[in-house]
Amino acid sequence: MVDIHEIIAGHKSRKVARPAELDSRKDSKLPTTSEIPDLFFDEILVDYKLNRLEVLVLMYLYRRVWCRPNLYKEFGISQLMAHTEMAKQLKLSIEEIYQALRKLEELGFIGTIRSGQYFVRKYFSKENDEKFGQTYDDFEI
Repeated sequence: MVDIHEIIAGHKSRKVARPAELDSRKDSKLPTTSEIPDLFFDEILVDYKLNRLEVLVLMYLYRRVWCRPNLYKEFGISQLMAHTEMAKQLKLSIEEIYQALRKLEELGFIGTIRSGQYFVRKYFSKENDEKFGQTYDDFEI
């Protein structure tokens, strides 16, 4: 009598996955990721007590500048964007966006270049940028 384990071990799938097929499946099933410095979780959230809206807006801007392709990355500047688009993506009101932007600017995490365009510090504060040697090609707010 044939052992079932031998049959299963010898079984091979008829369909062989090609690398292109694996790549297309990978895009639809896996979540995207962004690299955020541990400094954010270890110091910024602890020391500054940001509320939920401020964290959402800061991470949105940070990801646009530092985690996605960006021509202005060496200057720490996000692409021009509409506040209404940010509010729509974050599911917040325009007033909540403005309030969070003002608070983040007061803390020095971001700076307004012009309406809808922001300077975002790589390490969240001027002190941390200096500590970790982050420069912005002579751009400074």
